[in-house]
Amino acid sequence: MEKMWSPWRSQYIDAFKEKKLDDGCVFCNAVRENMENSNSLVIQKGKDVFTIMNLYPYNNGHLLVVPDRHISAINQITTEEFAEITKQISFATDALTKLYAPHGFNIGANIGKAAGAGIDKHIHFHIIPRWNGDTNFMPVVGEVKIISHDLLKTRNDLRNIYKEFE
Repeated sequence: MEKMWSPWRSQYIDAFKEKKLDDGCVFCNAVRENMENSNSLVIQKGKDVFTIMNLYPYNNGHLLVVPDRHISAINQITTEEFAEITKQISFATDALTKLYAPHGFNIGANIGKAAGAGIDKHIHFHIIPRWNGDTNFMPVVGEVKIISHDLLKTRNDLRNIYKEFE
């Protein structure tokens, strides 16, 4: 399936090139960056976990909850990390419900390339808001997915909602 993106997305990619961040792991780079950077897609940083917008979302508001530690297997997550991951998933669903009123969510992790993980070396959990009928004619007929909301506006809206949870 092809995807259509707005031209402003290249600014985010260029920012990573300019910083010459470690190409090895986008999540390790994201946890180290300043969240207040205008290009940062990080929504919230906790003690051991952070929430970030998916740069290539399946739907508006597609979030990822990621442990700070570079680990790849679910059995490597500590009890404390797992508790924080669960808390952040709950915050994410509350914030997305307040912002977009989705009808449901897909929540989960793809562990390993064979399971569909695009980034398989750093475990992360997807929170994808869903709406009844959110598959329209574009992906069915045109093999194209259209994301209708500006990524950085969504980031700012979600950050404001997250502040209410603190």
